[in-house]
Amino acid sequence: MIWTLGFIPLVMLALGTPIFAIFLVGAAASFIFILTTPPIALHQTMMGGLDNYALLAIPFFVFAGELMGASGIADRMVSWVLAMTGRVQGNLGVATVGSCTLIGAVSGSSAAAVAAVGRVLYPRLVQAGYGERYAAGLAASSGAIDIVIPPSIAMILYGAAAEQSIPKLFAAGVLPGLLMAVMMAGFVVLAARRAGIPKTGGFELSVFLRTTREAIPALAMPVLILAGIYLGWFSPTEAGGVACLYAMLVARFVYRTMSWRDVLDAASRSAILTAQILVIVAAASIFSWLLTLQGVPQSITGWLTGLGLSPWEFLLAVNLLLLITGCFLDPTSAILVLAPLLLPSVLQLGIDPIHFGIVMTVNLAIGMFTPPFGLNLFVAQSVFKIPLKTVYRGVLPFVGVQVAALVIITYWPELSLFLARTATP
Repeated sequence: MIWTLGFIPLVMLALGTPIFAIFLVGAAASFIFILTTPPIALHQTMMGGLDNYALLAIPFFVFAGELMGASGIADRMVSWVLAMTGRVQGNLGVATVGSCTLIGAVSGSSAAAVAAVGRVLYPRLVQAGYGERYAAGLAASSGAIDIVIPPSIAMILYGAAAEQSIPKLFAAGVLPGLLMAVMMAGFVVLAARRAGIPKTGGFELSVFLRTTREAIPALAMPVLILAGIYLGWFSPTEAGGVACLYAMLVARFVYRTMSWRDVLDAASRSAILTAQILVIVAAASIFSWLLTLQGVPQSITGWLTGLGLSPWEFLLAVNLLLLITGCFLDPTSAILVLAPLLLPSVLQLGIDPIHFGIVMTVNLAIGMFTPPFGLNLFVAQSVFKIPLKTVYRGVLPFVGVQVAALVIITYWPELSLFLARTATP
């Protein structure tokens, strides 16, 4: 099966074929030329991959993110963060990081954060003297924090693939996500001081109070969602539904920025994006099933055992693998294929699977803005109307910052597990 599950997918990836098609063609070739299993198993396994209650959260959080962007909820969050950081040198850059982190506490979509925050702050960053390259790189890299800060679609997928508690994964992502945000903000402040970029405006109590009053309905949204999950009011899947209903009511009756027609348009866009995610889930399910059928996870575990790697050496090797993988594959595909392959070795070495889920998520978050195929790079290029090479050059310093955060997260498991131990299964 090496040529059907290895050679063919690699050739198709090099040709720029969509990921779901790569998985399907490789699986179909295996059924046609190698396996004696009836072809109906392909369809059954794909549909079985979607038959998971946890995956119901994905369309809900996608829809909530669309409503935030279209209704101005995200804009009010950005304005509030900007008013709060007025005294900090490099405050526009810090506001970019803070806004992406805050929006990530609701939507869990990295691309949505880049578009929503970048649309507001990118022109102001350029005008303040940051330059197109730096501003685009900052927006593209800050958006990656969204898939680490809960609720996270990537963590939902890992929980489904690895059969781990999603509430525990959400709790485990809080401190690592905040660490990434703090390190990014610190780098922005130091870079602003070195470049002599002045403050843009300043802190004015009246402005802060006004933006806080306007943002209260928006700021209550992440509080409601996360508190509801951790206090046991509703499951992560139900939390997605609550987020949609809350965003819809705030947009329609509090801010009055959306008509019912606008809500329907947001639902249509969400349906398309959800379909794009779930078709990858279905295709990756059959691909992973075939790899498992051929004993690939067991072979990998045996090979690693033979190498005699210690847990820290294994995590180092996995980080290198995932950072390279993230340059070419989106988090959805990488998690669904690699998590089942690596988990047996993780368990055998005594590494906590919740901690490993956070390590995997952070790696693939970095891949979201790492050249050549990081999704955030193309979102930034499209939204900001600048050459892709400008975005490539802009993200490089921030890759270094987030890799440094990754090292801390990888080798300080308590950072992830401290809050996870208090979460309900």
